[in-house]
Amino acid sequence: MSGPDLPLLARGKVREIYDAGPDRLLLVASDRISAYDHVLPTPIPDKGRVLTQLSVWWFDQLAPVLSSFGASHHLVSASDVPAEVAGRAMLVRRLSMLPVECVARGYLSGSGTAEYRRTGSIRDVPLPAGLVEGSQLPSPVFTPSTKAEVGEHDEAIDFAAVVAAVGAQRAEELRELTLALYRRGAEIAREAGIILADTKFEFGVAPGSDALVLGDEVLTPDSSRFWPATTWSPGDVQPSFDKQYVRDWLTSSGWDRVSPPPELPDGVVEATRERYVAAYERLTGTTFH
Repeated sequence: MSGPDLPLLARGKVREIYDAGPDRLLLVASDRISAYDHVLPTPIPDKGRVLTQLSVWWFDQLAPVLSSFGASHHLVSASDVPAEVAGRAMLVRRLSMLPVECVARGYLSGSGTAEYRRTGSIRDVPLPAGLVEGSQLPSPVFTPSTKAEVGEHDEAIDFAAVVAAVGAQRAEELRELTLALYRRGAEIAREAGIILADTKFEFGVAPGSDALVLGDEVLTPDSSRFWPATTWSPGDVQPSFDKQYVRDWLTSSGWDRVSPPPELPDGVVEATRERYVAAYERLTGTTFH
């Protein structure tokens, strides 16, 4: 993938960030895929286009929720971008990002299940007894984490740590807005036959403003767990439309999560692409091109 003729500011696990002016950035989503805090050597064709176009769709869907909180999103345009990155790039507002990943969970899965089995809670959120992998929670919960650099690990934190990082009022705003966005996203996904098990949001503030702005990507297979509603069955790992398929293959391959990750087989690459495209098409009701 060739990049635009703009100054490159940062390269993340999946995205490149370019300087597009005093108050603008260009976010370009590559086809790289990461798992267990490693960027894998094998790209997933069209993945960056799916992430970008699905995020653009979600920003529009979530705008009323954001507005009700006096917040907004960072998207300026997905069409006014350089031709060489069309379809996989967003022109966005430049923000000062807050140092917290805002995770919302409506179902028990992954690391949440492991912590629940140990403690009966997720961080400082107590949960009722008897839940299993895939159980729906009594109500969605806010389980934030740190924002790690490439190659580092995100660390789960409790609400007190969010307060320490951003202040009590802002921490409460983040929790309430995160849960409101999750609820609306889960409602829309349900209408498309998809369970939104959990997801993460990132927020910032624009220069000269104190209002929250939703940034990064939104409700994609990279940032969320999507399960087919028709096959949901608590008690086991659920089939998914996200990169859990890649994580499962990596686990079965015997990779130690420390050494350089292995190449993905062609069959895993194609099956992963199919899952990303299926998520896009089910949610948006349109064909991916």
